[in-house]
Amino acid sequence: MRQVVLDTETTGLEVEQGHRIIEIGCVEMVNRRRTGNTFHQYLRPDRDIDSGAEQVHGISNEALQGKPRFAEIVGELLEFIAGAELIIHNAEFDVGFLDNELRLAGRDGDSVRGHCQVLDTLLLARRLHPGQRNGLDALCRRYGIDNSARDYHGALLDAQLLADVYLAMTGGQAALSLDIVPATEVAGAVAPRFDRAGLSLVVRHASAEELAAHERQLDLLEKACPQGAAWRRRDG
Repeated sequence: MRQVVLDTETTGLEVEQGHRIIEIGCVEMVNRRRTGNTFHQYLRPDRDIDSGAEQVHGISNEALQGKPRFAEIVGELLEFIAGAELIIHNAEFDVGFLDNELRLAGRDGDSVRGHCQVLDTLLLARRLHPGQRNGLDALCRRYGIDNSARDYHGALLDAQLLADVYLAMTGGQAALSLDIVPATEVAGAVAPRFDRAGLSLVVRHASAEELAAHERQLDLLEKACPQGAAWRRRDG
């Protein structure tokens, strides 16, 4: 399963007022593991950045001089996200801006959802934590994820943090199905007998990579659960 965590920064909050994307950051995950592949680009918006927006992301008009326009990088972006599930926090905001940029780049009728499925982690967080703060900083604190480098919002940094938040939010074990009835409980059924003579038990040990991944998950549980990870507790 391929997923891409995506975030944008913009000149202001309202796409209807002509605001534009000035930064895009994407982080690739395959089978719930980061691959190390990223997409990151600053963009020239051809309009001024609102002062309030600049205070949030720290990107100035001067810093974007000479950067490419969205139309120049749209092919590379679409190639990176093609076929993936996009993971976005407050997806309607980012998708709305991206769809507007596609239109301005001459791709009428094209849309983000035409290339990808979209999962909104804000909606997911609201279901998991109703009535609580569910911004990215609040979720980082809740799940014990270090966001100390987030002095300003940044598309790539926020995508990296959101990847950790998403994995923590969805890291619980799937429920086991109870619909299958053992054959011994079915009326009239006879449990089969097997000749175990000469059989030996094959033991398969976890690889170093699997053990390390297990320890990372336990670290997340230690931070998120007041009682710590049950696997690390010892009686007496």
